[in-house]
Amino acid sequence: MIVVNTETVPGYRILEVRGLVQGNTVRAKHAGRDIMAGLKNLVGGELKGYTELLAEARREAMERMLAQAVQLGANAVVNVRFATSAITAGAAEMYAYGTAVVVDAAPAER
Repeated sequence: MIVVNTETVPGYRILEVRGLVQGNTVRAKHAGRDIMAGLKNLVGGELKGYTELLAEARREAMERMLAQAVQLGANAVVNVRFATSAITAGAAEMYAYGTAVVVDAAPAER
């Protein structure tokens, strides 16, 4: 599966648009992460627990989006975007979306 955040895939032509695909996950903060984040806020720096949480959420949302693309018979997803939103205090949603397409290798131009 080819996944890009552009409207086209270099070297390929879009033969068919299969539709919008999306994936999301809602993740809650872990109490241990909150304690460590609170301490880190005092001295500054990266909140690694939250960085890992967001990376896991992005991966899961993308996997769900790609599963929809496979169900539609696509072999690529173009215009991929990610969005986040707060659901409640301590929980956030990660949302991935794009356009499922069927692509074919473009013939070499002369």
